[in-house]
Amino acid sequence: MRILLSNDDGVMAPGLQTLAAALREFAQVQVVAPNRNRSASSNSLTLESPLRIDTLANGDISVIDGTPTDCVYLGVNALMRPHPEIVVSGINAGPNLGDDVIYSGTVAAAMEGRHLGFPALAVSLDGFQHYDTAAQVTCRLLKALAAHPLRTGRILNVNVPDLPLSQIKGIKVTRCGSRHPADKVIHQHDPRGRDLYWIGPPGAKHDAGPDTDFAAVEQGYVSITPLQVDLTAYHAQDLLSSWLEQTKVGEEW
Repeated sequence: MRILLSNDDGVMAPGLQTLAAALREFAQVQVVAPNRNRSASSNSLTLESPLRIDTLANGDISVIDGTPTDCVYLGVNALMRPHPEIVVSGINAGPNLGDDVIYSGTVAAAMEGRHLGFPALAVSLDGFQHYDTAAQVTCRLLKALAAHPLRTGRILNVNVPDLPLSQIKGIKVTRCGSRHPADKVIHQHDPRGRDLYWIGPPGAKHDAGPDTDFAAVEQGYVSITPLQVDLTAYHAQDLLSSWLEQTKVGEEW
């Protein structure tokens, strides 16, 4: 199995390095990751400046000032030959649950892999300790995918409880929950008296029903949520068409 591995926490992040070591026991792995933390960078691409790389002693490739999406784009189109068979992003330090997927660079890297035509997983740990657990879960999933390919055309967003492997209760297929809107801005001043603003923490859980990713992880289960790139709200198309007919907004120009 040929795996392109990326993340949004940076090439030296413990989650990525733990996962890379575990994957290399049975797969060919090429790491292409940002040189620094690019969390919450979502699907951004660097278009107005060139990207430089630094190949580390172990063969990992660090993309200087690159986003996770940059890294997967470069990895697939230039840096990994032969091409990967699957794109894996993670292990993220902290969860990517519910609305987190909108902002997540971890999910964005997997989304870019899917957009470029490859199966893709995004893997996050609901904490900062048991990266080995998330690595073993990921290895099991990848071996199962190799033996029994899953042709959903979707990204698998995997969230793992921060527990020893022996305490993981199983795996649940989930949907994204949701959070209350984030509304915290932290206002400070720099030493010269100028205003500084920090984006505050994410909102509290809003929809954490029994079938959500929030609930599964809280109960000690690995959550797997299939995500899609197509954002079309198909159920709203008829409503929009009716509204256009009623308002006649498109009849006169």
